[in-house]
Amino acid sequence: MAFSFGTMGSAMAVRALAVAVAATLVTGCSSRPGVDALTPTAATAPGAREHVILVASTRERDARPGIFFNGERSTALSFAKVDLSVPPAHKAGEIEWPKQGAGDPATDMVVREAVYRDTEQQFLADMKDELARRPKGQRKVFLFVHGYNTMFSEALYRLAQMADDADAPAVPVLFTWASRAQTEGYVYDNNSATAARDRLEETIRLSFASGAEEVNILAHSMGNWVTVEALRQIRMSGKPVPLNRVGNIILAAPDIDVDVFKSQLKRFGKLEKPFVVIVSRDDKALGFSDFLAGKKARLGEYSNDQELVELGAVVVDMTDVKALDSFNHGKFAQLAEIAPQVRGAVAAASAKEAGSAPDTVAFQGLRISGLNRARAAGQAETATAAGGAPAAQ
Repeated sequence: MAFSFGTMGSAMAVRALAVAVAATLVTGCSSRPGVDALTPTAATAPGAREHVILVASTRERDARPGIFFNGERSTALSFAKVDLSVPPAHKAGEIEWPKQGAGDPATDMVVREAVYRDTEQQFLADMKDELARRPKGQRKVFLFVHGYNTMFSEALYRLAQMADDADAPAVPVLFTWASRAQTEGYVYDNNSATAARDRLEETIRLSFASGAEEVNILAHSMGNWVTVEALRQIRMSGKPVPLNRVGNIILAAPDIDVDVFKSQLKRFGKLEKPFVVIVSRDDKALGFSDFLAGKKARLGEYSNDQELVELGAVVVDMTDVKALDSFNHGKFAQLAEIAPQVRGAVAAASAKEAGSAPDTVAFQGLRISGLNRARAAGQAETATAAGGAPAAQ
């Protein structure tokens, strides 16, 4: 179907259609946390597991109880430290939202304490303290960049879910940019992500300045746009980060135009370690992005895995994996639980006679391609930990 933008009426018709498509998607969306889902509680529960998450944000601080950061933009980079707990009956891949106010730690993910940090020096001190709690060899950072249509509480609890499922010692760090968490806010979110590039670069550099032995990055959906742009800026700055401490860079369900990604890779040149790209051709959220982008394919639903491998990526194809969400957009979070088994399958394939190890491995619906590039970069085992805390075992 073709549309003409020659008149105001036709433009409004296209916008109305976009809203209708969005409404269709929202109908099947899973529940969301309450607006005050970050209300702290002193309550405890036997068997609940505690995590400390460090936060760097371009969101506006919000003084209302239980919110902490809202969806508006801030020109300054804000920091925070959040102590929270995961309930003893937590199900892998899922998030037990507090529905209203302070939740019940026996059944919900809850915040124990949340404090702002006013300077990057305080944020850096927190990161150094958390790293020092780990033994040498495990002092690693796992930086998560969320996607479009995401509340701060959703991003925070998603990272807690992945950290808990992976049971890995890496320090979880959340970079959260200003999303209004509304389906119709796609353009606002896209502009917010673009505006956050410099601040993400700053956060990445702080992660390395902490003395972490390794820094790993996982971006989801629209968060991939700001992540790849920030990495591109670092690459072109003449002030590179220490390459020997760069872990996995994982692009999950990337909401990036495939042609744009190809041009970005050309600017990167030859990568020391290939990007790990997680794709799924049944991703409904990216189908909506396709519509808004004039039917241009998004990287996260691209059908030609081999072409992405030739461009320099390791591809984790999750098309045949049953999603826990109706969008099929959050499959990446399900990898945390099965990462050890996947690494085992890859290791077994790699143990074959020299020169005969396969470039592609299939496991529990996953199809991982480009392993020869990963092996050459010393990355073969960790490339499959994409959903949890990669390279942090």
